[in-house]
Amino acid sequence: MSFSPSIAAPSPRIPSLTEALSAARPGAFAGLGSAFYTRLPAAPLPAPYLVGFSPDAARMLGLDPAIAAEPGFAELFAGNATREWPQAALPYASVYSGHQFGVWAGQLGDGRALSLGELEHDGQRYELQLKGSGRTPYSRMGDGRAVLRSSIREFLCSEAMHHLGIPTTRALSVIGSDQPVRREEIETAAVVTRVSPSFVRFGHFEHFYAADRTSELRALAEHVIDRFYPACREADDPVLALLDAVVARTAELVAQWQAVGFCHGVMNTDNMSILGLTIDYGPFGFVDGFNAGHICNHSDTQGRYAYRTQPQIAYWNCFCLAQSLLPLIGERYDEAVRQERAIADTQTALDRFKGHFGPALESRFQAKLGLADAREGDAAFADRLLALMHASRADFTLTFRRLALVSRRDASGDGPVRDLFHDLAGIDGWLADYRARLAAETRDDAARREAMHRVNPKYVLRNHLAEAAIRRAKEKDFSELERLAAVLRRPFDEQPEHEAYAALPPDWADTLEVSCSS
Repeated sequence: MSFSPSIAAPSPRIPSLTEALSAARPGAFAGLGSAFYTRLPAAPLPAPYLVGFSPDAARMLGLDPAIAAEPGFAELFAGNATREWPQAALPYASVYSGHQFGVWAGQLGDGRALSLGELEHDGQRYELQLKGSGRTPYSRMGDGRAVLRSSIREFLCSEAMHHLGIPTTRALSVIGSDQPVRREEIETAAVVTRVSPSFVRFGHFEHFYAADRTSELRALAEHVIDRFYPACREADDPVLALLDAVVARTAELVAQWQAVGFCHGVMNTDNMSILGLTIDYGPFGFVDGFNAGHICNHSDTQGRYAYRTQPQIAYWNCFCLAQSLLPLIGERYDEAVRQERAIADTQTALDRFKGHFGPALESRFQAKLGLADAREGDAAFADRLLALMHASRADFTLTFRRLALVSRRDASGDGPVRDLFHDLAGIDGWLADYRARLAAETRDDAARREAMHRVNPKYVLRNHLAEAAIRRAKEKDFSELERLAAVLRRPFDEQPEHEAYAALPPDWADTLEVSCSS
């Protein structure tokens, strides 16, 4: 593990972190200049205490997980130590713009987040960001705080998604405080430390495009290419190659969301990562009883970000990014034809979204069904199952997990799957066809079951599980949070001692609502 020069001495009580926290290097985002961010300290958070901690994330950063027990850890990751740092080393809040619910919202930015700097470990650099650290110049009407409820949800889901194998930002810790914060009701404050190679969003590019600041737009594109997409440098048009790569990553990401029944909830362009990561966990949700039109965000009254619309919204967001990059594309053409050729090239890159998304989704559902040998009609066969699940509101996670129990020779293993459906004739017909399809496979039932268990999780972060951990945490009991986090680190394992975490949701789960304030 190597470090760039220290930004400051955050706390003499945490020597391992003093040398670890580092300034953004030349060429990193902070090196782009003051047009991209504002430096300021975090707002004081009184009497902070540790709520949750990810040893996995600590090890990823090259840190000893024992740091969570060191005196001053909560003070540091509440942001309190930043008040003593020199101006040149202060954390920064980034400016960006974006479309929110399909409408141009103008300037946005990190309204409640501050980036501390970077760590480097095993050749990979990670940015640390405090979310909930107080007002910034981009807070608009917000208070800059996050609440315990939303911070626990982000902490749990970012770590759960990582262990599901889905690209995501990570979470190192949650720091709580009894400081009151008003949302729909009075809650308490918290700060989550999230980790990512970069927090650059589509909205960063939109910001400088909308302001007609081509030099800053170019600097941002150069930074992203040099740091994260170096292969694009070899292309005839590096910025066009960047767009193509981001479109591919975004399509792949959303295919992974769809395959586990994950709904983001707020797919605004400012919530889309340029690296194809799941970012900004707010009113997310995993589908329980399958509904293709499931809306996980109570604030989304029009259903813009429903489960079934996520692919087309991702494409729409890529279109917004492409528009923002257009001034930098086509520079190899003569000026007389540049605009026309650049638009055509950009549209070609966008058209590849479908070419990436369709095969990525089909391959995942083939694996979820245990089909090792792809055949014509498999996609329609999967769609037929989803239609039956939708009609019966069959549990998404349990349906695919229990399909591994089906025998290709007889109906002896059908019971656990049938129990999830109201339309028994419909599912019986599908299962009969499933057995016929399995008969064409070379794997036996045991090998297929093992393969299916590797791609169909048994444990996902259902809303009622998160809510149970949150309710306990509000009473300063973090044992359920720790236990749930441990279960979610092994989502594909049986874990018989934690069978209750894989059960159908209780009736009271239907009353839970999550909104943008979540």
